[in-house]
Amino acid sequence: MNPVKAIRALRGAVCTGNTPEEISAAVAELYDELLRANGLDEDGLVSLFFSVTPDINALNPAFALRKGGRASRLAMMVFQEAETEGGLPGTIRVLAHCYLDREQQVRHVYIRGAELLRPDRAAPYPAKNPAETGT
Repeated sequence: MNPVKAIRALRGAVCTGNTPEEISAAVAELYDELLRANGLDEDGLVSLFFSVTPDINALNPAFALRKGGRASRLAMMVFQEAETEGGLPGTIRVLAHCYLDREQQVRHVYIRGAELLRPDRAAPYPAKNPAETGT
């Protein structure tokens, strides 16, 4: 019997420098880690919404993913984050809608310094491989 799937929302963020290469690498890492942490492949995704802080303007994150061979069939949008006093600069945030089993735990991904945004959600999932756990 197949578990019942539901549309779920995943959150994540990554800090990066403002060059096309840095943005491309950061967005790819965030995207790949979000998929891995939630046991997804691209077919399970519905849409991606990115926001970028005002200092990230060298490359559009959606374009970076597509240029890197990812998310070619996904609906994506990119917005500029509201500039707030004390906000974390150099940050790309993502809201991903996906199909997951209704009972599956959602795992959000905050990396490369973005853990400061949501320490309650940062890295509560298994490491990439057993060697990283020290066991």
